[in-house]
Order: sequence, then C-alpha cells, then structure tokens
Amino acid sequence: MPSAFQFQCHFVLIFLAASKGETRYLEVRDAGEDEPFLLLSEDLKRELSAGQIYRRSLRCIDMLSIEGQFTFTAEQPQLHCATFFIGEPEELITIDYDFVNIDCQGGDFLKVFDGWILKGEKFPSSLDHPLPTSQRYVDFCESGNIQRSIRSSQNVAMIFFRIHRPGNGFTVTVKKNTNLFPCNVISQTPSGRFTMVISHQHRNCSFSIIYPVVIKISDLILGHLNGLFLKKPSAGCAGVGDFVELLGGTGLDPSKMFPLADLCHSFHGSAQMKIGCDNTVLRMVSSGKHINRVTFEYHQLDLQETENRKENSIEEFCFPSI
Repeated sequence: MPSAFQFQCHFVLIFLAASKGETRYLEVRDAGEDEPFLLLSEDLKRELSAGQIYRRSLRCIDMLSIEGQFTFTAEQPQLHCATFFIGEPEELITIDYDFVNIDCQGGDFLKVFDGWILKGEKFPSSLDHPLPTSQRYVDFCESGNIQRSIRSSQNVAMIFFRIHRPGNGFTVTVKKNTNLFPCNVISQTPSGRFTMVISHQHRNCSFSIIYPVVIKISDLILGHLNGLFLKKPSAGCAGVGDFVELLGGTGLDPSKMFPLADLCHSFHGSAQMKIGCDNTVLRMVSSGKHINRVTFEYHQLDLQETENRKENSIEEFCFPSI
C-alpha cells in the first residue's frame, strides 16, 4: 500500500490507479468535466496554439499545468481549498488576480505560496529557497491592490483559500515564463532527462521526483574554474563546498529526507542507482566559486525491479513492504 505522502502527492500530481490495486501504475487521461485535475494533453495544446485563452472553473482541490483564466465561485462554505500549479522544469509561473470578491473581515483568505506546501512540508525547502519562508506567502487580504501579480521562483506554486459565503470567489490568470537557469524543480512525470547548471552562485538546487525511480547520472562537473578541475578530497564530501547528494524519503521537504549518497568528484560516464523511496531528490550544493553541472535521466522503478533489487540499490528502508 502506498504511504500517506504518496497518496497525497499522487492525488495532487497524477491519477493514481489505486482503486484497481495498481498502486505503482501511472494513468494519465484526457481531462474532462468529471476529472479531478487537468493535465495538459497534446490535443489541447494544438487547440490553444492559435492564441486562444483557456478558461474553466476551479474546484476546491485542483491542479493546473496550463496557462489560462480560472474562476472559483463558492456554492457553499469552502474552508480548506488549494490549487497547485506546475510547469515544465524551465518555466516560472505568474498568477494575476483579475477579480476578487471575498470577505477578509469575515475570515476569508486568499494566499499565494511560492512553491508547494503539503502537511507542513515545503518544496523548495527553506534551505534551498532564495526567500525566507515568511516572504514566500502573499496574502491578498493584506496586500490588496498593492500586489496583484505574483511570480514563482521555480516551476511550482499554489494558492490556498477559504471562502464562507456562497457566491463569493475570485478569478486568476495563469501565465508561464521561461526560466533560463532552472534550479528547484518538481518533475511532472516519472521519467525524463535533465541538466542542472549552477554558475558562480552560492545556492542549492533540488530536483524532486515523487516516485521510486532508477536514476542514472551521466555527467558531473564540480569545481570547474577557468577550464581547470580542482582537486577533490580522496574520500567523502565532508568540508567540500560543491557536491551532489541523492536524498530519499516519504515527505515533500528535501531538508527532512534521508541522505543516500554524496558525489563530490567530477566524472564522465555512468552512475546508476535504484531508489525505492516515495520521493527521490537530486540536490546540488554550490559554494558560488565555480561552475557546477550535472546531467541525469530517470524512470519509474517498476514492481519487478523492486523485487529483484541488486547491489547498487539503495538500502532496504527505501523499499515498500511486499
């Protein structure tokens, strides 16, 4: 059975075929009026390519991976609602308030969070985000007309809201902007390929995959400065300012996950690991002194691979009980 974290995240991110007993099977369907979430289909992309604006109503719990204009109107008191936004790794999300009719004095609220937060755990973590946690929230009831446009720092953002009076609600327009140097990313899919580059910046970047995966690192450059590779310690990454770590766990926040492996030596070739955790994160720590780069690909760890794990697999605690 999937963990509580898997259920929550997969409920937000994908259609989980748990009702069929296939807890590791990813089922992506065309979105319709009865679907809980909208995942962008190729047909819809083609339909909107002529410059049309996509419009639809929001549900109390919803997810969007497409640009457009979205409206929520309360039919009854709605006290615990959230909409999760996600883009491609190289995209930032802008949320514009077009119309807001809520009763701030009566206990309503409408807040944007820069990232995702689920059960008190944040992505990106406080260690990896450029802003302190208090500045990652934008409360409409406090800012009003002062800040009607909010841009995320990564490919995910969310709004959460409470509306007591039927008929009240809001309309937002969601746009996506190109991010030339993606840092913190949640993957939309259980498979893919990505190159993370941090150039002379003192920052940490995390790539989160909310699936058990096989991850293959094909290229790692650390401490690259003026065409020279700096000599690294002979063992371990203790005291090294630039390194890559693999993390695994059952929550959303990388800072609360278990360290599985550290990589602090540049190499060209292939390093592969099977990680059976609910959430897998590749995290690059950069001192800001050098140009660091890592290229990796990943795919979902299927049931047979989990049952027949080899020596290069991560330890037992990361694998579900079978």
